[in-house]
Amino acid sequence: MTQKEQEHIKQKGYKEAMHYIANAKDDLKLARRNGRYFDETKYVSSASGIAYRGVLKALDTWLQLKGVEIPKNFDRSEDKNKGKSRTIDFYRTHLAKMDKKLLGDLNAVYWSLHLLGYYDCCAMTKVIDEGFEVVDEILKRIEPAGAAQ
Repeated sequence: MTQKEQEHIKQKGYKEAMHYIANAKDDLKLARRNGRYFDETKYVSSASGIAYRGVLKALDTWLQLKGVEIPKNFDRSEDKNKGKSRTIDFYRTHLAKMDKKLLGDLNAVYWSLHLLGYYDCCAMTKVIDEGFEVVDEILKRIEPAGAAQ
């Protein structure tokens, strides 16, 4: 893959991930902070799920740039993709071999946003804020040149 192709992939992936994160942060504002808790857990859940999906988009880009083939979710029409739906284990397996810090960041986002924020509707501002801070750190890893926020 040429450097130009890599930069194109990085630009596209970063833009898509940032779109998810911007939407997630907009939803989180609707949750209304009330001291240590959010008032509207449905918005916390929505924001957490969207942010987690944005992180996965960013990681797809990062892994693709490292030469990892990214299987298509739910696409069972091609034989090469049968049974290769992406799960947290897909990301953990590859990151464990390539970047332990990024693996730790993924695990933090998985627990704070995906499990606690999205599934359990955790309304604690500290938990959700910490998750979003780690999201920002992950996005910095794939930020293309000249794309400063």
